[in-house]
Amino acid sequence: MRADRLLSIMLLLQVYRRMTARELAQRLEVSERTIHRDMEALSISGIPVTAERGTGGGWSLLEEYRTNLTGLSEPEIQSLFLAQPAHLLNDLGLHKASEAALIKLLAVLPAMHRRDAEYVSQRIHIDGSGWHNREEAIPALPLLQQSLWQECKICFTYLRGDNQVERLADPLGLVAKGSTWYFVAAIDEQIRSYRVSRIQAVQLLEQACVRPPDFDLAAFWKQSSQNFTSSLRCYRASINASPEALPRIYGSSRLFRIEQTDIVDAHGWTTFHLRFDNDYEACAYILSFGNQVEVLEPADLHQQIIQLAQSVLACRQH
Repeated sequence: MRADRLLSIMLLLQVYRRMTARELAQRLEVSERTIHRDMEALSISGIPVTAERGTGGGWSLLEEYRTNLTGLSEPEIQSLFLAQPAHLLNDLGLHKASEAALIKLLAVLPAMHRRDAEYVSQRIHIDGSGWHNREEAIPALPLLQQSLWQECKICFTYLRGDNQVERLADPLGLVAKGSTWYFVAAIDEQIRSYRVSRIQAVQLLEQACVRPPDFDLAAFWKQSSQNFTSSLRCYRASINASPEALPRIYGSSRLFRIEQTDIVDAHGWTTFHLRFDNDYEACAYILSFGNQVEVLEPADLHQQIIQLAQSVLACRQH
């Protein structure tokens, strides 16, 4: 709705002081032309928005102007009271602060909205951890967090395999992937990420860090994750599976990815096109089905399974 967007524009300008039409358009997912029309509407309604052209320019509010947020919509209130990942807030030392903030917000909400907040918090719980996550020691996290707040360069040692390497870095951000923390930093003009549990020591320096003016932490992490996923080794195999094998294949799909399925015949045999991390995993997994599975391709996988089965029989005979 346009009214919501106009309010969002005022709040964004109040928080960020000055934003370009492009930045506002990207943030609100509209066109720049729409932003210019919205600015005209704000100006006509008496909101003191000003535009500055040239490098460093953009839209801004007069410095003395402030808007008070007097109401939140029902979905906005519900989103604020969804359970946050408590272990991540604990890692950052913010769990109690988060609880206190929500209590204060709850206290000032009208009675009908207070009920909405309590309602959603008792019916939706978000657990960001997986079933097999291992707890990692992250003693370096507080100093890394401090370096980000103080915007200072740091020197740290990092455990790479069995070796320790030393790095001089400009801190850029922290990212939580599940329950695992990663430190993003600029080193020798290259942006890299480091697993926090492998950072052995951190020294904060007096020199101010240099942050790329156009750096976006969320955008960097999204692209970095995509690059990592595409670089992973993969091994594709196609099999025919009997009806008896289907429940186990669907139940253990965390070991591989099912890319496509096709029904073969009326007897229930199904063709699966699977993607494994490597040929050894494919070989061992498919062999465990015995005669419930037939290998279609690649041809060398069929031969590997025969050799593996023969080696198992040879061991039993000895």
